[in-house]
Amino acid sequence: MPMNPEPHAVALGEYHAAAQAQPNIALVKYWGKRDAELNLPVVGSISITLDSLWTRTEVRFVPGAVQDRVSLNGRSDESVTKRVVACLDLLRQRAHIDWGAVVDSRNNFPTAAGLASSASGFAALVYAGGRALGLELSEAELSILARRCSGSAARSVLGGYVEWTRGQLADGSDSAAHPMLAADAWPLRVAVAITSTAAKQVGSSEGMRRTAQTSPFQAAWIATQETDLAAARSAILTCDFDALALVSEHSCLKMHALAMAAQPGLLYWNGATVECMHRVRTLRQQGLPVFFTVDAGPQLKAVCAPSAIEKVKAALREVPGVLDVLDSGLGAGAHAIALGALEA
Repeated sequence: MPMNPEPHAVALGEYHAAAQAQPNIALVKYWGKRDAELNLPVVGSISITLDSLWTRTEVRFVPGAVQDRVSLNGRSDESVTKRVVACLDLLRQRAHIDWGAVVDSRNNFPTAAGLASSASGFAALVYAGGRALGLELSEAELSILARRCSGSAARSVLGGYVEWTRGQLADGSDSAAHPMLAADAWPLRVAVAITSTAAKQVGSSEGMRRTAQTSPFQAAWIATQETDLAAARSAILTCDFDALALVSEHSCLKMHALAMAAQPGLLYWNGATVECMHRVRTLRQQGLPVFFTVDAGPQLKAVCAPSAIEKVKAALREVPGVLDVLDSGLGAGAHAIALGALEA
């Protein structure tokens, strides 16, 4: 925690707030860091924020307390606590205090299993923690703070269609997410095929480090990203589903090819993941507006027009190895919720 606290810099009050944030699904992928300490990406990315999956987090700062207490889904975990404390320290530095905090966070979807739980988790933590300390943070400042805690959390601060800019400055002050298109301007739906609830064996940060150091495809990944970003921007702003499907699947498969070529190779898929990819492509060949994307985990996300969602869900449920299929629209960014909402 920061030394020489100035607690009077914080307005008097309860120092207690709660927030909700949703995970985001990258359509043009983020994979690789140009600065690991600041979580600065080596490439830009574009995502959609979901609405039915959420993280809810309460943060209470306790004047005079010297330790933080962190609970995720009702349990304490040393590795989670370490990351949360580092994030709280960024907020304490802003507020010029050194008080300990009590953090309670819950997810309504599998944690650390390739569903962007760290993105929604740290977006909710930064939003709630900032409110608890009375900090007046702009959307860009929230995004930058969330990025410092977990790269993709920069995008979960915002809703709808979001672009996270790579930035050029060494201090990361120009690497933040910004909105592209509101969720209701093009209300696509997402069917999430859950093929495993286990935590992945290699986390994204370690996977990115290994890939950057050993994959022979790293340079090509970086060199082609701007073309993909431009194609996705155009597709989103014109609501061109076919164009978005083409660039999204291309970016997804490129990212996984990049990771598979690391040493040792990173294989985030399982057999059901691959079967779901084939099923989605078959549906599209049959005329349904649907495409897939997969992050660093085994869960497949099928993005489709609202009219296609029931057929897409039914088709994915038929795939052997699919445990469940979640259904989500596009949602809002991080926002305040009532205290006690975690128990709802």
